[in-house]
Amino acid sequence: MTLFKKISILTLLLLLTASTIFAQKKLKVVVAGLSHDHAHIIMNAYQNNTIELLGIAEDDEELVKRYRKTYEFSQDLVYKSLETLLKSKKPDVVLAYNPVSEHIDIAQICMPLNVPLMVEKPLAINMKQANKMAVLSKKFNTPLLTNYETTWYNSIHKQKDLLEDSKEKIVRMVARDGHQGPKEIGCSTEFLEWLTDKDKNGAGALFDFGCYGANLMTYFKNGEKPVSVKAVTQQLKPSIYPDVDDDASIILEYKNATGIIEASWSWPYSIKNFEVFTTKTSYDAVDGNTLLKSSSHFKPEKISLKENYYTNHIDYLTDYLSGKIKPINDLSSLENNLIVVEILEAAKKSAKTGKTIKL
Repeated sequence: MTLFKKISILTLLLLLTASTIFAQKKLKVVVAGLSHDHAHIIMNAYQNNTIELLGIAEDDEELVKRYRKTYEFSQDLVYKSLETLLKSKKPDVVLAYNPVSEHIDIAQICMPLNVPLMVEKPLAINMKQANKMAVLSKKFNTPLLTNYETTWYNSIHKQKDLLEDSKEKIVRMVARDGHQGPKEIGCSTEFLEWLTDKDKNGAGALFDFGCYGANLMTYFKNGEKPVSVKAVTQQLKPSIYPDVDDDASIILEYKNATGIIEASWSWPYSIKNFEVFTTKTSYDAVDGNTLLKSSSHFKPEKISLKENYYTNHIDYLTDYLSGKIKPINDLSSLENNLIVVEILEAAKKSAKTGKTIKL
């Protein structure tokens, strides 16, 4: 059974009983940056009164103005700098929605203050930054986590459970992630500015969507690193994305398995599909709510997903930070995401040199 499965039924019943005595404590959140469009997720949570928003660190006044118009929060919650904000507020966690290259800046502020941090995927733009962040997390014994949309897919965790229960060995994994392109789907100007800048995002689609497959494959291989990485990147739409790749294919060689990552801003539609093969069976997480099991080419079986998995990062963080769960090497973990960055950095080097990179 995966560690990502929620606590036992007995424990859950005890907690439900306790909740009738004590009011449920909301997660106290500070938001660092608003230029990543995923910030709308946490602002929706604020609007729905499922979190306690202590403050927002963002110095772009026009961006703040747009968010205030939508979510109607007080200007008193807005600070020009995270350092200033954290001098007066003590959150349970800081959630970062800023360029990937600046995740390290947030970590350098949060870790010495023992304030847990969750950044949007990927963890960092290179291993130099990732390792510095890991040193800070270890030195100050403070959680440093990474958030992916697919982490909250029931299909993914049921897929992992079925594979572990079957004891069948994985021989091939295929991850397809992306959409028509960030400009094409209407990402904000602020998001596009850094997402299409290799120095701020690490690369283009290679990092933006290649990280999903690397994250999932590391999880399904229980923290095992691939032996080698081979990647090819292309600019299929150079007039729209002149400075970064918009299509990437990555092959991960494991000791007894192969991983194939297809990451693109040139899909005809949005896709987040993860398929795992053994010698006998395939398990295809078509989307967050659909899992198909096949033992032949015909008539795949649709698997029921009625399981008690985490479906959002707020519930997960609440239990993680309170000590109710102690996951190791899960999808959000630092251990997993250091390997993710190592894979992405190797893929970037491989695409540039045309060589297979050994890890």
